[in-house]
Amino acid sequence: MTTYKQKGKNIYSFTKLALGSEHQDFTTGSIRRAVFLLAIPMMLEMCLESVFAVVDIFFVSKLGAYATATVGLTESFLTIVYSIAIGLSMAATAMVARRVGEKNHEEAARAGAQAIMLAITVTIVLSTAGFFFSTDILRALGADNEVLEKGTNYARILLTGSVVIMLLFMINGVFRGAGNAAIAMKSLWLANICNIILCPALINGWGPFPEMGLTGAAVATTIGRGIGVLYQLYHLMFGKGIIRIQLKHFLPKWEIVKSLLNVASTATLQFLIASASWIVLIKIMSRFGEDAIAGYTIAIRLIMFFLLPAWGLSNAAATLVGQNLGAKQPQRAEESVWKTAKYNAVFMLVVSSLFLLGAEFFVKLITDEASVMEVSIRALRIVSLGYVFYGIGMVMMNAFNGAGDSRTPTWINLFGFWAFQIPLAYLLAVQFDLGPTGVFIAIISAETAITVAGVILFRRGKWKKVRI
Repeated sequence: MTTYKQKGKNIYSFTKLALGSEHQDFTTGSIRRAVFLLAIPMMLEMCLESVFAVVDIFFVSKLGAYATATVGLTESFLTIVYSIAIGLSMAATAMVARRVGEKNHEEAARAGAQAIMLAITVTIVLSTAGFFFSTDILRALGADNEVLEKGTNYARILLTGSVVIMLLFMINGVFRGAGNAAIAMKSLWLANICNIILCPALINGWGPFPEMGLTGAAVATTIGRGIGVLYQLYHLMFGKGIIRIQLKHFLPKWEIVKSLLNVASTATLQFLIASASWIVLIKIMSRFGEDAIAGYTIAIRLIMFFLLPAWGLSNAAATLVGQNLGAKQPQRAEESVWKTAKYNAVFMLVVSSLFLLGAEFFVKLITDEASVMEVSIRALRIVSLGYVFYGIGMVMMNAFNGAGDSRTPTWINLFGFWAFQIPLAYLLAVQFDLGPTGVFIAIISAETAITVAGVILFRRGKWKKVRI
């Protein structure tokens, strides 16, 4: 009994340390301890993001298939925004982590400020395009007249307000590079808790809030993430962590901007390649009707519910690689990646079992439309067969990016998604008349091939020689 009690105290103390500290040195000590100190807040950060995704689609789906289809189509385009945000975030993480490993905290803060400036500049263009061309974007993605009539406002608000999406993800990359995973977690939790409260309130008109229907979901998301960004900026400027950004850090330093752009451009391209492939996939799905799009959207939300925590764990690899390369410890960096991959594979094996056995249960929590459910259940059962590969692949990609080698995963994604996944999806779904099932088979096949390629290239070790 005493042993169990002591273990419980140790776990509590360890978790408290992981969630309460604003900085940890991950270049010394136990690698396992380092992985979990980063992984706990990173996984919890992504857990609430995934909870919001499911809560959001739960309330939206009550408005009808048109609303669910609108969300799916809009988010397939928003993945471009997410890709740019993640690309900038990866560049910020890599550079900040490298400077922290070198114990150069002043330059780490400067790198973070320069990354924020880049993010704002890029978002001005995206927000302008979103405001003026929302209807055209939905139409190009295959939206029918009902979606165009009732969903354009939703798309316009989210696309115009994409600055908060960009900054929320990018600034968290700065925190992760500094080892401040707890702050990154708290900012996303704050944003998503606000989302979860405001989403049903604004959709349904609860209490003092007006009934806004689908538009309310977009307003809730934009407000929630805006609050999260304000929290981030406060901690960047006035927090107790090693990154303390001051106004002087925003003065352009072109050598830093050039280095950030060098990594961010290929990192963004890397995720754009992947996200653009998802736009093509939903375009293929639109051939099979509104119910197919709705079912696919619900399935993707449920898949992301479990993939996001795994992505959070895999983010630990980026920080560990960056800091240890900065400290000139490439072997420790490599060992950190293999340990992270092992833990992520175990996690995803458990998730795979849950979806194989309980797909119908999970889908019924969101919708009871039989035709929509049938597509969602099929998607979950097929796609989850590759979860272990997804878990390992995420770690490999984050390891490359954390080293500043964003080119390698970009080439992997280009061939994996565009030369393999998309042609296979079209061939199976349309030419072989498998319908949505063909798309799902293509997804699992491509992700598995991408993981195998990532492991082979990681073992070659060229990423250890990248300078940033």
